[in-house]
Amino acid sequence: MNKTAQDIFEQNRSRLIAIGYRMLGSRAEAEDCVQDAWLRLSTIDVKTLDSPAAWLTTTVSRLCLEALRARKIRQETYVGPWLPEPWVDDPPAELPEVEAELELADDLSMAFLLLLERLAQDERAAFLMHDVFEIEYPEIATVIDKREDAVRQMVNRARKRIAEERPRFRASQEQQKKLAEQFLKALLMHDAVELASLFRSEAVLVSDGGGKALAALRPINGAQKIAKFFLGVTRDLKFDAVRVEIGWMNEGVSILVFDQESGPMMALGFDVRGEQIDGLYAVRNPDKLARFHRT
Repeated sequence: MNKTAQDIFEQNRSRLIAIGYRMLGSRAEAEDCVQDAWLRLSTIDVKTLDSPAAWLTTTVSRLCLEALRARKIRQETYVGPWLPEPWVDDPPAELPEVEAELELADDLSMAFLLLLERLAQDERAAFLMHDVFEIEYPEIATVIDKREDAVRQMVNRARKRIAEERPRFRASQEQQKKLAEQFLKALLMHDAVELASLFRSEAVLVSDGGGKALAALRPINGAQKIAKFFLGVTRDLKFDAVRVEIGWMNEGVSILVFDQESGPMMALGFDVRGEQIDGLYAVRNPDKLARFHRT
């Protein structure tokens, strides 16, 4: 039975969005690129393609690289730090109480996506296509318009840099949840000492308001300064006027804050090292929160 273009697209859609999100750090932009690829596929006789799935992967990768280059220009005028759009989902149905230590943190984590942001655009694309999505070097070369040997060098450079900076272990879901609960309790009690004790001394808070919501305009470094910031911005907050949930964002435990109409106000992700919080990622830009609501 011959598969139609629609059949092929639907079978590959989830994987294509996964590629796009890791390339762009934006689910909305990823879906736009995937939709654009579908429109192009719909004008082609799929029987003429050796591998329609590979064609889709290459096309989406190329569209994402074009979008990444265009976004880089827009980011030059972005107000404050830029964070990826949160990937908010339900937690896995079943997880052991104590997860085995992972050799590398999950590639959906905020920490990893921000590490990718520090790579050159072509390096980022080449690394993701080869090491994460197992696309062969000749195909990557056609996407980024480079010689194959140059692509190999890009991937090797990116792989080395990521290996040096990427977290090598991930805290268990239970450990992350415990820290999130302690964080909320310390905020409610306005306990500066307890709150600061949850962070590593060199912890960093990055908050993204995009000029549209209250957020720190620069990363905040150090446990004491982070605790002071959170206590300051919540001093006059009436907690009974908002709804706070412990949720699942970018493959980790997070804190989600909603207003009384269930509109999202903040998504706060954690990067946990050892038994303390090492990185905090607070997304407040309403454009990046528009995709998830709770009823």
